[in-house]
Amino acid sequence: MGAGDPVLYSLYVYTPNRGAPVFFTVAFAISAVFHIWQCWRYKAFRLIGLHSVCAVLFTLGFAFREYASYHYIYTGAKGTPLIIFILSQVFINVCPPLLELSNYHVLGRIFGYVPHCAPIPASRVLLTFGGLMGLVETLNAVGVALSANPSASPGQQKLASNLLIAVLVIQLGVIATFFCMAAIFHMRCTKAAVQAKAVKTMLTTLYMSMALIFIRCIYRLVEHTGNTKIDITDIEALKGLSPLLRYEVFFYIFEATLMFLNSAIWNVWNPGRFLPRSPHTYLAQDGTEATVEVIPDSRSIFAKIANVLTFGLLFRRKNTTVVFEELAAYDRSEQAGVQVHK
Repeated sequence: MGAGDPVLYSLYVYTPNRGAPVFFTVAFAISAVFHIWQCWRYKAFRLIGLHSVCAVLFTLGFAFREYASYHYIYTGAKGTPLIIFILSQVFINVCPPLLELSNYHVLGRIFGYVPHCAPIPASRVLLTFGGLMGLVETLNAVGVALSANPSASPGQQKLASNLLIAVLVIQLGVIATFFCMAAIFHMRCTKAAVQAKAVKTMLTTLYMSMALIFIRCIYRLVEHTGNTKIDITDIEALKGLSPLLRYEVFFYIFEATLMFLNSAIWNVWNPGRFLPRSPHTYLAQDGTEATVEVIPDSRSIFAKIANVLTFGLLFRRKNTTVVFEELAAYDRSEQAGVQVHK
């Protein structure tokens, strides 16, 4: 790891380690293969597919970092292709918000499975927090790209730092909201004597995952609230940087390791193993599973893809039943012309 001694013209500030990126490239690649296989095996691409995407992006990010570890001196004319360094930073940094969004998707699915204990309707979970994560990803991508560019002006570096701090504060607020909603739901399930293994397992996994993301966000927030003005041509300025920027070991502990653990726990407790494949199957108050028949999705392929790319904000289904949560919550067999089969 970097010993904290800055190196002039180094894109990383220090001399980057060459072995660690290889380890994490292989580790995330293995995790990605398992995620993709599990999504195929359990038909859970829609539910947990973001973890496959993020594992692939992490693999690419650390592969680029390995390449850059041999070509990290940047003079503006020759040396490391700057685009490789920037892509490495972007791929690694855009994933945590996406993983957080995936957790909300799983939480919403659990709310839909036990709707009579949900603090808010399941359909509103992804809609609300998908919008927030869309904003986070936009600010995050711009901030990371600017901060990774050594030729950025002091004003651009300041803007990048402010954007990244805003992203992290929003993330922390969303995580806090997550824990509140999950805790309310958990207490209601306990009070209602819900014994479903799927609920207990998924809630425990979500708590672990969000705790890892929370620790990572705190690390990044502390990093960006310190001295982050990087001038790779001034050795004294580099020495005055925050220790979190000068010591590579912090990055591998609080970013790489935590995010790999997050990926690994979802490999072990993939929600496709525990939750019903149909999102319209729910647990009635008497403990039996019931299924709501809904109108088929008539959207075009373009609309479905656009809906995913906009985090569920645009091109939403207009012909789906909006009373699903109420039907499941009260366990009625007939409401609003919708038939329930037990």
